[in-house]
Amino acid sequence: MSSPPLDALDLKLLQALELDGRAPFSRIAQVLGVSDQTVARRYRRLRANARLRVTGTTDRGRLGQEGWIVRLGCSPGAAVSLADALARRPDTRYVDLMSGGSEVVCGITPADRRQRDELLLERLPRTPRVTSMSSHCLLRPFYGGSLGWLRKISALAPEEEAALRPPAADPPEEPVVLDPTDEALLAALRRDGRAPLAELASATGRSEDVARRRLARLRRSAVLYLTVEYAHEPLGQAVPAMCWLTVAPQGLAEVGRAVATHPEVSFASAVTGRANLVLSLLCRTTDHLYGYVTERLGALEAVVSVETTLVLRRVKALTH
Repeated sequence: MSSPPLDALDLKLLQALELDGRAPFSRIAQVLGVSDQTVARRYRRLRANARLRVTGTTDRGRLGQEGWIVRLGCSPGAAVSLADALARRPDTRYVDLMSGGSEVVCGITPADRRQRDELLLERLPRTPRVTSMSSHCLLRPFYGGSLGWLRKISALAPEEEAALRPPAADPPEEPVVLDPTDEALLAALRRDGRAPLAELASATGRSEDVARRRLARLRRSAVLYLTVEYAHEPLGQAVPAMCWLTVAPQGLAEVGRAVATHPEVSFASAVTGRANLVLSLLCRTTDHLYGYVTERLGALEAVVSVETTLVLRRVKALTH
C-alpha cells in the first residue's frame, strides 16, 4: 500500500525540523498556527509513513578531519556484500549501490592520516572482487551538510522560517577538540537528535545542566548540526542520482555556486580527481533527470563533461 501524499502542513513541519531538529513542538505549533497535539500527531505520522528521523550529525571538518568519496567497482554479485561491510564501519557516513549493480559509492571521514592510509592504500585496494577504485577528497563544499535539501521546497513563509531558525553558529578558527563527554553526547544524538535532556544526561553520566551546556556549545561551534532523514518518494523525488562534472578550472567556483541554487541538488562539492565537481541529485523521474543534465547543466559554459549514475539503494544514510 502506498503512503498517503504529504500535504502543506507536513511539508512545513519537515522544513521546520530541518531548520531546528530540536525545536519544541509547542514553538513549531505556535509559528504554524496549529495546536501542539496537531504537530505531535503529524510528526508520528511522518515517522510511520515517510520514515522521518532527526539525527545529530557531526561536521568532521570542524574537527580537522578530511572527507572523501570513494568509488568502488566490483565483480558481479559482490557489490551488496561489500556495501554491507562498509556500512558497518564507523568512519563511513553513507554507502550507496549505484546503477548497474556493480559500483559502490561511499563517503568516509577517517579520524586521522593513519586510518586514511590504512583504508585507502591497503584495505580497500586488497578487498577481494574489487575491480576498480577511485578516491576523491572533498575540497570545497557548495551545498549540503547543515544546508539540507528540504529548505529548497520553500514550504515555510519567510516570516515562519525566520521565527524557527536557531541562532547562527559561530565556529572557531581552530579545529575543535572533543572530550569523552562530548563524544558520548554526540553518540546519543546520532541515535536520536531529539533525545530529551534527561536521556542525554544519562548517556554522558553528567547532570542535565552540563548536558544542556555541552549541547549548546557543540551547536554554536558548528561541530553538531541536526539532519532530517526521510523517504524521498512521498515528496515526489523518486530518482536519486549522482553527477560527476569535469569543469574548466577557471569556472569551477562559478559553476559550484550556480548548481548550489538548483532545486535538484542536495549536495555539491569540489573534489580531487579527473571529475572536479560532484553533485547528489533528487529528481522526480528519469525524464526530469535527463532534462536537468541536458538543459540546466548543459547551459553552464565551463562544464566540459558530465557522468551520471543512478542510486539504486542507499545502504547507509548519513549518520555522523
